[in-house]
Amino acid sequence: MNELLVEVNGRPMSLSSGSTVDDLVRRLDLDETGVAVAVNHAVVPRSMRKRMALNPMDRIELIHAVGGG
Repeated sequence: MNELLVEVNGRPMSLSSGSTVDDLVRRLDLDETGVAVAVNHAVVPRSMRKRMALNPMDRIELIHAVGGG
């Protein structure tokens, strides 16, 4: 299986070729409702995460919502 090299929050990460944004969120075991995702500086709507394939050298930023008071 081919691998795909991307950058996640400034760190290199290898994923399976054909991975989507949703695959990445699940691989990192993140709460999909509590994380915002941007790929190459463009926010990816939650409704598009399962359809948006990642490409080599994509730069992904994950921002976690933190509750508290």
